[in-house]
Amino acid sequence: MIGFQIPLPFKKLLFAIFLVTYMFTVSGNVLIIVLSFTSQQLNKPMYFFLSNLSVCEIILTTNIVPNMLCLLMVDQVIISVPECFLQFYMFGTSATTECFLLAVMSYDRYLAICSPLHYTSIMNERLCFKLVVIVWTTGFMATVGTIIQMSSLKFCKTNGIDHFFCDREPILGLSCSDTAEVEVQALVFSFCITLWPFIMIVWSYISILRTIFKMITSKERYKTFSTCSSHLIVVSMYYGTLIIMYVVPSNNQSFNVNKLLSLLYIVVTPLLNPIIYSFMNKELRNALLQCIYNMSLCRKY
Repeated sequence: MIGFQIPLPFKKLLFAIFLVTYMFTVSGNVLIIVLSFTSQQLNKPMYFFLSNLSVCEIILTTNIVPNMLCLLMVDQVIISVPECFLQFYMFGTSATTECFLLAVMSYDRYLAICSPLHYTSIMNERLCFKLVVIVWTTGFMATVGTIIQMSSLKFCKTNGIDHFFCDREPILGLSCSDTAEVEVQALVFSFCITLWPFIMIVWSYISILRTIFKMITSKERYKTFSTCSSHLIVVSMYYGTLIIMYVVPSNNQSFNVNKLLSLLYIVVTPLLNPIIYSFMNKELRNALLQCIYNMSLCRKY
């Protein structure tokens, strides 16, 4: 695995940046998980789904970033074929799970805003648990077909992967077999995994905006929109990068462009998620302040 072909001083700088980013990413998402399960005011479906999204982000970054940090300190990192396929599988699992989690979260916001009287009866604990189980099961099963097809290929070219993790395109680039069938199957899979949750998200937010515009006062509109604005920003960042990476054909994209897009998806987005939800979500901020206050009281006594 080759990774970043840049001068050593820049590698050291990137190592420091990515290490600090990784630490903040894991810490921020762990904090969201802890607050979601310990704070009474966050005992809501939205934060249950958000905590699962944080678990997904931790899996995504921990699967790739530590190996990427090693690549920045040495010229090459040796990784076995099973380890490479496992890394790709966990990456596909976390990406798929996140797609469907964002769709479920948008549906939750749709029910809360468009059907507030029926929200608690529809989005009960049983339904929340079922949705999360379905999402994670889909995530774990979705990449299996691609892995099976890729494992049947013959690899007779140079074994140097020009990337900082085992992604689909760099792996297929090493094969001397006909990869057309795998590429078509993977493109169809990526299109479906990305498109259907995206359609649900768009439909949910069109319905939400219609409901908001029907409200009488601007204060009421702002208060309602603020409950879903953080989720909308996260969705825009996530899908913007994902569509360019895996749905748009990559024939005209160099591996350097793919590396840059992958960095946005793997390093930047997981870091921004807890920051966005912390700064733009009043309930989460209040829960954090309450937690800090309780800790200070415990220290006094």
